[in-house]
Amino acid sequence: MTGGHLNNVGNVDRFLERLRSFEANEALISDNRRFRYGELLEAVRDWQRYLDSQAVGPGSVVSLEGGYSPGSCAALLALIGRGAIVVPLGRLPEARRAEFLDAAQVEVTLDVGADGGRRGASTGRTADHELYDRLRLAGLPGLVLFSSGTTGRSKASVLDFDKVLGRYRTLRKPLRILSFLSLDHIGGINTLLHTLSQGGTVVTVSERTPDTVFAAIAGHRVQVLPTTPTFLSMALLSGAAARHDTSSLELVTYGTEPMPQRTLRHLGDALPTVRFKQTYGLSELGILPTRSKSNDTVWLKLGGEGFEYKIINDILWVRSEMAMLGYLNAPTRFDDEGYFDTQDVVEVEGDYIRILGRRSEMINVGGEKVYPAEVESVLLDLENVADATVSGIPSPVTGMAVKAVVRLIADESGESVERRLRKACRQRLEPFKVPAVVEVSGDPQHNDRFKKMRGLS
Repeated sequence: MTGGHLNNVGNVDRFLERLRSFEANEALISDNRRFRYGELLEAVRDWQRYLDSQAVGPGSVVSLEGGYSPGSCAALLALIGRGAIVVPLGRLPEARRAEFLDAAQVEVTLDVGADGGRRGASTGRTADHELYDRLRLAGLPGLVLFSSGTTGRSKASVLDFDKVLGRYRTLRKPLRILSFLSLDHIGGINTLLHTLSQGGTVVTVSERTPDTVFAAIAGHRVQVLPTTPTFLSMALLSGAAARHDTSSLELVTYGTEPMPQRTLRHLGDALPTVRFKQTYGLSELGILPTRSKSNDTVWLKLGGEGFEYKIINDILWVRSEMAMLGYLNAPTRFDDEGYFDTQDVVEVEGDYIRILGRRSEMINVGGEKVYPAEVESVLLDLENVADATVSGIPSPVTGMAVKAVVRLIADESGESVERRLRKACRQRLEPFKVPAVVEVSGDPQHNDRFKKMRGLS
């Protein structure tokens, strides 16, 4: 393939052609610098020439490493257009990076600096996984996404990027959307592709603190904030929304983990003119259409064009037109009808469902089921509690017991905290759900994707 020419793939060509029709619109705002679609597409062409110099062709497995920047966005589009298989990675510890490069059989690494600098290198590997062969045989670009691995080893999902792009055919109102989740997350990919496909503007932030995010909302008149319940809890505690102008903000979407009811209630008070919508997506399936029952509830309708679901023994199974081809490093969880076992436990009320949590995070206390989010919601409602994370610990009597790690707003005696919190939990929860252990910690309780870190203690 020669430099600058885009691979002739249906949805890829249509997507890039649509971007050309928005040439004069603002595509990206990064560090207060504005990039129009014409500039973004010129950057894509420049990346195509660079890919030639690195011998990256259709079917090459390429890691794209760095933060969310105009350079990384242009590189992603260039790789898609070339028909490469893209492995987006954030800034990782060296051992973790080596693990991911090995699992994905990466052949070429691309590092994109915040200043737009770039560095490419061959790894000497040959990617020969059967899933890659399927993409190459069909002449299709691919996407490899690693799970967050909060309760175990990260799994590497392989998706057909042409099918991913097929989700963005419908033209809707262009919006200014803040890019909270990174490009190594299905939510970050969705933010970028959805926004650009509509001729909207992606607003990036240099760091994801409440004040930085809400300052960007105020400064660039952001209309949509896609984020996580953990970040929204942090934003409430910090008071960032009250310190910045949020009059442009129309919609906050939240996903990746259960939303505490208390957090949602306080968000409604802090941002009374904003609509709140729960999203649902997995690396293995993409982002599903959802509709929240109301602003102050976590019940939602799930599914729509290209998606179906069923519930077996309280577990959600989903069939998606853009479902992954499989894992590179684990068995898949599809049944004979093509439904994927999400491992999410749900309750059903008419046409609505409520997600209780992952089956792997459930705590079995003497045969009784405890879902961490329910206990966390009670703890977060108590005085002087800034954050709470609940997990299971071994128990010689009940097999497992509940442990709560809390971060306080102000200093308080550890023994006093444990007595006070366990007493409050006994008043609001069944006995087996009451934490047997309460630990005070000032350490962060989330990973770099602003998702709770849980696991057997």
